Amino acid sequence: MIQPLSIGCDGWDMGYKVRVGPLLPAIAFSRTGCSNLRIGIRAIRSRVRFPCCAFKSIGAKKLHWGGGGPLCRWVGLCLGGGTMIQPLSIGCDGWDMGYKVRVGPLLSAIAFSRTGCSNLRIGIRAIRSRVRFPCCAFKTILNLPRISAVGNYPINVWPKPTTFQWTQPQAILLSPDFTISAPAHRYVGPAAQRYLRQVLTEHHRPLVTPVLNLTSSSPLKTLVITISDPSATLTHGVNESYTLTIPSTGYDAVLTAGTAWGALRGLESFSQLVFSNPPRVGCGLYISDAPLFVHRGVMLDTSRNYYGVEDLLRLIRALSMNKLNVFHWHITDSHSFPIVVPSEPELAAKGAYGEEMVYTPADVKTVVEYGMNYGVRVVPEIDMPAHTGSWAEAYPEIVACANKFWWPAESGWDDRFAAEPGTGQLNPLNPKTYEVVKNVVHDVVAMFPDQLYHAGADEVTPNCWKIDPLIQSFLAKNGTLSQILEMFVNSTLPYITSLNRTVVYWEDVLLDGNVKVNPSLLPTANIILQSWNNAPTNTKRIVKSGYRAIVSSSDFYYLDCGHGDFLGNNSVYDLPPGTDQGKGGSWCGPFKTWQTIYNYDITYGLTEAESKLVIGGEVALWSEQADPTVMDPRIWPRASAMAETLWSGNRDDTGNKRSVEATDRLNEWRYRMVTRGIGAEPIQPLWCIKNPGMCNTVHPM
Repeated sequence: MIQPLSIGCDGWDMGYKVRVGPLLPAIAFSRTGCSNLRIGIRAIRSRVRFPCCAFKSIGAKKLHWGGGGPLCRWVGLCLGGGTMIQPLSIGCDGWDMGYKVRVGPLLSAIAFSRTGCSNLRIGIRAIRSRVRFPCCAFKTILNLPRISAVGNYPINVWPKPTTFQWTQPQAILLSPDFTISAPAHRYVGPAAQRYLRQVLTEHHRPLVTPVLNLTSSSPLKTLVITISDPSATLTHGVNESYTLTIPSTGYDAVLTAGTAWGALRGLESFSQLVFSNPPRVGCGLYISDAPLFVHRGVMLDTSRNYYGVEDLLRLIRALSMNKLNVFHWHITDSHSFPIVVPSEPELAAKGAYGEEMVYTPADVKTVVEYGMNYGVRVVPEIDMPAHTGSWAEAYPEIVACANKFWWPAESGWDDRFAAEPGTGQLNPLNPKTYEVVKNVVHDVVAMFPDQLYHAGADEVTPNCWKIDPLIQSFLAKNGTLSQILEMFVNSTLPYITSLNRTVVYWEDVLLDGNVKVNPSLLPTANIILQSWNNAPTNTKRIVKSGYRAIVSSSDFYYLDCGHGDFLGNNSVYDLPPGTDQGKGGSWCGPFKTWQTIYNYDITYGLTEAESKLVIGGEVALWSEQADPTVMDPRIWPRASAMAETLWSGNRDDTGNKRSVEATDRLNEWRYRMVTRGIGAEPIQPLWCIKNPGMCNTVHPM
């Protein structure tokens, strides 16, 4: 079977055009032709001949399969009436596994051995008239499983593995006594039992029934897991690679991983290949897989609205399903202080929304340990010195401008006290501030074992500090607000790093236009910066300065955008009909679709050296207008789109974006997440999934 991944044409001249319909049903060249026709090929199951006559005369209409019967009724490379294609050259790139090209005398034939080649090139001199390549030229009428021209398999894995070889798709039943043999390990053993229950009881029925013949072999009895380094802990940068082999001949399936965490990723892939009742799994396949980026996560804000522990555990399960490995927990903000800090209990007692809306040390332990079981690191964020109004309920003396109306009447935007309602910033000139801060940091680090500690440092609002008497006195002596922020960083950063933590700050600490820290005070070895503005410009500025970067661009990765705003009596909504409604009140609108997220390259515009400093990305759900009732659909499946781009990229082997073929796979994956208890929102009507290609922009000719 020939499975084109891409078709293109170089050297456009005299108005030549290419039109590719859904599922690549046809290519139409106008008038004279193009200089180089390229057909990216994924696999050729057997020897395939392209007779020379197929390139020069309508008299030969058949493409032969291994010297046998016709593969297709005709290959429309030329039409009658003197129309002729005149090949200048034929070649094939990407040789692997002994692929060969043989060109006979006068280009009489091209023969590919076994599996195929990655890129077939046919240099063309002239096409006298419009020429069509029907879809049948690229698929067999033989009784073999159909694989779409975009490289999808009958059943797929999300995120798409980096290497997935399945030349003859089949399925094999799981034995009624199927088992998973795992080494003794604190986390792999329970995961193996968890996945065993899932594959035997899920009975997943894909929306589009896979065309997979069952092998004649006896049912699969065992998946054997081997780990080369079982002592590796779940830390930043841990090896998550694995290989998975599922034979079609009755032998054991084998999952090999470098670490326990790679084994968990492989178990997830295996589970997604199991379907139907009785359960069966794709076989005769091989996967070799590893992520492109080591940091792949979701940030959830639990200060503006409270989320119960069960909601956080469900989020962790969904992260693991999508091979995301970081839950960035934005715990506190100006609105509430929900975490119980043993050495400073009054912060939660007075700063939380209520005594039932807190996270005790036992709750935190539950979340962290649950994350370990699912291969998800939990990174805490205690935002400061801004976004700390909730601290003032317990310690009003250390918080400037607390409980002020956020935007004074008759004042400009630059005179506001906070970026949004909920004012208050820690006062770096009060010694009491550091006593409380160090107690908080000490206890939070003790509760969260991860190497990364997020210390916030975003959106310091100048006017909040300017109205504080201590700070006014400092400024009157020619001090600056940036110097005040530097005092805070100089007093807290060394303490955090002394606890063996790498500190993550939001980009503002380096890039803010008004209040920022001199780079000499921010050692690149101990600091990671998280970008959220002006992507990809700010990412470039961060890595060009030598810092590692986590990308959370609000232009692409902010999941709360596009839902209007939460401000009351806002005149932005009082516009007459016919007036441009702008962003509908949302500062970061429009809504970030899954396609927008999927198509974003987080290293865009960076040099190779700069790209190496980008450790990954996070989508972010700020909770001004979100709570547990909408958490799942706000995050999923849009976070799934990012998950694939950070795991295996968003381009195929030819370098083309694969968002078109990802649509069908994401539809299926979203449906499976829903059956697993994750309330992911739909991306298309069910009719589109049942009628492939009919909901595309270009008509399937």
